[in-house]
Amino acid sequence: MNKILVTGASGNLGKSVIKHLLTKMDAENIAVLVRNTDKIEDLKNEGIDVRIGDYTKYESLVAAFNCIDKLFFISGSDFEGRSMQHKNVVNAAKETRVKHVIYTSFQRKNEEKTSPISFVVEDHIDTETWLKESGMEHTILKHNLYMDMLPLFVGKEVLETGLIYLPAGEGKAAFTLREDMAEVAAHILTTEGHENKEYDITADKAYSYYDIATIISNISGKTIRYTSPSVEEFNKTLTEAGVPAEYIGLFAGFSLAMIEGELDNTNSIIEKLIGRKATSVEEYLKEVYS
Repeated sequence: MNKILVTGASGNLGKSVIKHLLTKMDAENIAVLVRNTDKIEDLKNEGIDVRIGDYTKYESLVAAFNCIDKLFFISGSDFEGRSMQHKNVVNAAKETRVKHVIYTSFQRKNEEKTSPISFVVEDHIDTETWLKESGMEHTILKHNLYMDMLPLFVGKEVLETGLIYLPAGEGKAAFTLREDMAEVAAHILTTEGHENKEYDITADKAYSYYDIATIISNISGKTIRYTSPSVEEFNKTLTEAGVPAEYIGLFAGFSLAMIEGELDNTNSIIEKLIGRKATSVEEYLKEVYS
């Protein structure tokens, strides 16, 4: 049996992948990488092999990846310095002769610096190149936007304000549930035939914020409007409201990417791989707002 290591095991995606792996294989064949052991007592109690490592500390990765066959490499969450962190992971995997790396990348159409989400995708493009040049078998999972981010994008007080305020125009995104992505990952980790393939992990329908306002209105019984300001007005309004600059940049970047059609790619890959349809935005928002 292959020994699988999941990085980022204390994060939401990592935890969900491990949960799905435990339905498919014995805990003794699963290892996890964490920076500290504070949050993973439950994993130890399951009999999972817990290894300490940090993307910024190369030697810790070499030690952690020892005797691992398949590596589920969750991309780092810090944009600053992430490229070098990812290079460490790829090189450490190569040095320890990991057979197959499954990497969580991000979807895009425009790979130039002109992309409004170049600050997100540049490191992913580099990492994909290093994996392809490494000689290791690899699978690249190009994730679309997490559906789980929608309450943050539309605003925590959307039911009180009755307003979604984002500069996304009529652009659409095929928001995809993180839990669906985790189930897909567990399937790919425990089946064959995914070597040196790339998958766009995305839902089968794309939605605009006009659509989302209508859905939340129908669920809550309250009228929710969507207003799309200019980026300049959006930046000014949120800055005056005391929103940190990095959040404003993130919201504006993803909104402009929606306008430019960067995130509206749909397919039925989730159904093809795990035998059920992707969770719809309607299903998810019903759980959040009803």
